Amino acid sequence: MIRGTLTAMVTPFKDGRVDYDRLSANVRFQIEHGIDGLVPVGTTGESPTLSHDEHRQVIEHVVTQAKSVGGGKIKVVAGTGSNSTAEALQLTQHAKQVGADAALMVNPYYNKPTQEGLYRHFMAVADQVGLPIVLYNIPGRTGITMSPATVARLAGHTMIVAVKEATGSLDIASEIATLCDLDKFTIISGDDSLTLPLMSIGAVGVISVLTNLIPAQVKAMVDAVVAGDFALARKQHRQLFPLFKGMFVETNPIPIKTAMAIRGLDTGELRLPLCELASKNRVALEQLLREYKLLS
Repeated sequence: MIRGTLTAMVTPFKDGRVDYDRLSANVRFQIEHGIDGLVPVGTTGESPTLSHDEHRQVIEHVVTQAKSVGGGKIKVVAGTGSNSTAEALQLTQHAKQVGADAALMVNPYYNKPTQEGLYRHFMAVADQVGLPIVLYNIPGRTGITMSPATVARLAGHTMIVAVKEATGSLDIASEIATLCDLDKFTIISGDDSLTLPLMSIGAVGVISVLTNLIPAQVKAMVDAVVAGDFALARKQHRQLFPLFKGMFVETNPIPIKTAMAIRGLDTGELRLPLCELASKNRVALEQLLREYKLLS
């Protein structure tokens, strides 16, 4: 079952190419700080600008490194979504072949399928691949919202095991929780700032952006909720909230890669059409990092 604190990993670039040495170091950093899972090649991993070969290689590299460093205890949920069902099938089949534990599949973007089309898309992959699937509902990126009724319909498939809930709506998440058997199908927060509220209504963890920078602190908040210590979790949420929001001062992953570069965890290099953080926002981000003693 997918639960706990997972990192939506950045894809490091150097001189225009994927930096696999840095990627290995980032995997080690995450595992050394107690993270529960790794999610390569999602939104934060700049999946739209990776070639198909790069996409596959990054997933395989993360799986290999996670098994080597983490001893097989760290879940790898590979981003395999596409707006083409045939392409999503191929990417998910590859993820299964190289040993990923599950696939993260975003709603098909741009072509805006109906709810029936969404259902058939995910069912086709679930039926043909046999790898656990985490649905990824993020209308701000895809232009389409999967309805709670469709989520519940898909949750009846044994290979569709969770939803990464990034609609920003507690009502949608609450309806999903009402319609689904949460002993068999889990809700994972897709927004750092909403992890605590979502866990209060039944979510069991987060796929986090901020954990690229401070995995242990975010995990501590999630673990506090799991332990039933909501007073501690609320305190940690309030402490981390400015950082949660600071990582979205511009389009993700621009701020998180900038923050990682400042701390020596990434080059900060992005691929067009993404570009460097605006200078005024970089100044503000540096000040925020100083306030959290993440920058001297």
